[in-house]
Amino acid sequence: MLRILGNWVHRYFSDEEAVLLVLFLIVALIVTYTMGTVLAPMLAGLVIAFLLQGLVLRLRALGLPHWAAVSITFIFLVSFIVVNLLWILPVIWYQTRGLLGEVPRMMVQVQDLLLLLPEKYPSLVSEEQVQQVLEMIRREIGTFGQSLVTFSIANLTMLVGALVYLVLVPILVFFFLKDSSTIQNWLTSFLPKRRPVMNTIWAEMNQQIANYVRGKAIEILIVGVTTYVVFALLGVNYALLLGVIVGLSVIVPYIGAAVVTVPVALIGYFQWGWSSEFFWLMAAYTIIQALDGNVLVPLLFSEAVNLHPIAIILAVLVFGGLWGFWGVFFAIPLATLLKAIINAWPTAQELAEQEETQQVGLLENQAVNGESE
Repeated sequence: MLRILGNWVHRYFSDEEAVLLVLFLIVALIVTYTMGTVLAPMLAGLVIAFLLQGLVLRLRALGLPHWAAVSITFIFLVSFIVVNLLWILPVIWYQTRGLLGEVPRMMVQVQDLLLLLPEKYPSLVSEEQVQQVLEMIRREIGTFGQSLVTFSIANLTMLVGALVYLVLVPILVFFFLKDSSTIQNWLTSFLPKRRPVMNTIWAEMNQQIANYVRGKAIEILIVGVTTYVVFALLGVNYALLLGVIVGLSVIVPYIGAAVVTVPVALIGYFQWGWSSEFFWLMAAYTIIQALDGNVLVPLLFSEAVNLHPIAIILAVLVFGGLWGFWGVFFAIPLATLLKAIINAWPTAQELAEQEETQQVGLLENQAVNGESE
């Protein structure tokens, strides 16, 4: 058993770079898991810097110096934050309060609808079962109300945290964009000079993660804006709130679209009932989801590494359970990283073949040089 284990270790960890890569991954996992909350502003700054790096490169391609491109990009970021704070967030807050105010009326409609079931289907549903369901719903609403009270009490702490994010994250983004080359050179100074596997993984993942983050941000924006415009034209209540929810739902592949269907259908039903407007709403929502999955996603992520749907769902569950929102957001890039590491991992046999190839090439060069002399 020990010999088998020793052979396995020799096969996959005979190279110094492989050992350092494992140590780096273990340290990164421990730091992220234990200090994820503390490092959240740093992580948010990295994500936004990835989003804006393309704009900096485009401005530099137009002939602008680096400092000017970074400054214009930073002004764009601050302007985007100000627009959200002064227009979008207040409207979302107002619509959320309006939706919560309609909960009692919705409860009455649900109760009336459920009480009709024993009359229409007495052999399937009894009145006692309906009363049990209604009691359960009342308890859940009561628990939700207590959570809202607790949330209101904790508003001050959350407000302080939001202010820290609003100040700290843009500053971090500015320095990430301004000193990206310096930071990268400083980090690589701790690595061995000969690192072909790390260079291969970094080159692939740098492109993959950048494309994924920018593509996902564009997808959220397009889906959210399209949903808001379509719902507003249909006269749906809380159109902006639903647009934001539907836009954010694309972060979680497959699962998000299924979950967000529930609030869309409920708001449409409580507004119109089983009418033609309700079915038009659901048809429009289905078309939006179909265009997103069959047109928008292939266009935005055509260069992404293909992953099986089971692998994607497993990555969402695992990384989401470890790191919450950011784990869900980066589930696909992290799964792609694991795939790239597995594919690029050096084995003892491969390393021996590479050394043999290098020695043969060196001998051939020496022979050619000897003949020329």
